[in-house]
Amino acid sequence: MSIDIGIKPKDRKAIADGLSHLLADTYTLYLKTHNFHWNVEGPMFNTLHLMFETQYTELALAVDLVAERIRALGYPAPGSYSAYAKLSSIKEANGQPKAEEMIRQLVEGQEAVVRTARKVFPAAEKASDEPTADLLTQRMQVHEKNAWMLRSLLA
Repeated sequence: MSIDIGIKPKDRKAIADGLSHLLADTYTLYLKTHNFHWNVEGPMFNTLHLMFETQYTELALAVDLVAERIRALGYPAPGSYSAYAKLSSIKEANGQPKAEEMIRQLVEGQEAVVRTARKVFPAAEKASDEPTADLLTQRMQVHEKNAWMLRSLLA
């Protein structure tokens, strides 16, 4: 059955493509944050272990929201490691970095997600796609706050 939500098919496709990059970044950051939660060590262990758990839990919910928006626009949501590796701007962590390096990498990851979300706005605004714009705004607020909180640990 065709989709008639007041957004042209080519605009829906452009938005879904942008959201696919956002989904890949969000999932990659989720995986990195969960990995660091498991493997953090040192004097800040308890603080970081709990902070990382809070963040990866929120990210796990976020991937569902982004994927469901892609589906609502009529396109398949990417859902494999290989697809995410192609679409994500966030690199995987190699080895087991020290706690301070974990924090730095997560700040970079949080900021990368914000930049990716920002890139989707023009397509959403052009199509008057308020649900996507709202989703992007919410995601940017969360990631900007997380980046600030993580960055404060490095001061």
